[in-house]
Amino acid sequence: MIARRTVVRGLVSLPMFTTRGLAAPVGGVERIDPALDSIIDPSASVTMLASGFRWAEGPVWAPALDCLLFADPPANIVYRWKEGAGASPFLSPSGLQGPVPAGQREAGLNGLAIGRDGALVAADSGTRAIVRVDLHTRQRTILADRYQGKRFNSPNDLCIAPSGVIYFTDPPYGLTGGDDSPLRELDHCGLYRLAPDGEVVLIDRSHRRPNGVALSPDGQTLYLALSDEQQPEVLAYRLDVRGLPVDQRLFRDMRPQRAQGLPGLPDGIKVGRDGHLFATGPGGVHVCTADGVLLGIVGTGKAVANCCIDPEGHRLFLTSTDMLAMIALKAGLG
Repeated sequence: MIARRTVVRGLVSLPMFTTRGLAAPVGGVERIDPALDSIIDPSASVTMLASGFRWAEGPVWAPALDCLLFADPPANIVYRWKEGAGASPFLSPSGLQGPVPAGQREAGLNGLAIGRDGALVAADSGTRAIVRVDLHTRQRTILADRYQGKRFNSPNDLCIAPSGVIYFTDPPYGLTGGDDSPLRELDHCGLYRLAPDGEVVLIDRSHRRPNGVALSPDGQTLYLALSDEQQPEVLAYRLDVRGLPVDQRLFRDMRPQRAQGLPGLPDGIKVGRDGHLFATGPGGVHVCTADGVLLGIVGTGKAVANCCIDPEGHRLFLTSTDMLAMIALKAGLG
């Protein structure tokens, strides 16, 4: 198996500058299947665009601003990155607007998405809610903050269906005590469905650390990453016409990479137009076919929390511990 894998590095064709220094190559690409070459050129490299963050998360491209937005939940800041301008604070504070109470570990926004109206929709770890933020006025609206009258733990990641339905996860990462936090009101970590009319439905409460979520292009499959040291997996739920799960299956088992001691756990997920999955996990971003076949891993040498593809499908952005990075894509996968 080792002979079939090669690490390729190169230089991106366009130099990029950032307010935090000159972009520089980091990490590399582990090529497991030759089919990866149709997605990432063998000469492409992972390039650091900005660094110095406490924990970079939740990247999303915001068409209304023509820029990338990404979060730093512990610092309670959302940054904006534009080519040629680098990274700078966009929302500060991004999540919790008042004093941070004792026992709150992450006060900021975490997972980010763009709604049908172009607004930012976010998992607000600090406010313990799903919120909408107008990108022009910065006005915040809470879409949901409770299930059956009890406050969420700390919403972590989300994705939005074309219908406007929001799927989100609610582990206790934002609370200092985790499962034992006295701030917890729910006795589970859930995967939820939030309807446009505000109805919150609990889809699954059986997992210890539900995290990243994404939808297939046809909207019939919901993917869930489990950031669980004992169960580092990506699951796939088949959805009915109402967007509710009919069954579930194992999509990607990341135990082999975990056993190798590679940094990171299953976390953020994005899906390309053609159905390829970009799922972060041990070693970096696992690039998989729609059938779950692993083609390669894009790494930075550090844990990669999340990723996103630009609208043209030409760049994959990675948030990796203290840095924002990027690699060029060959195909239009956005």
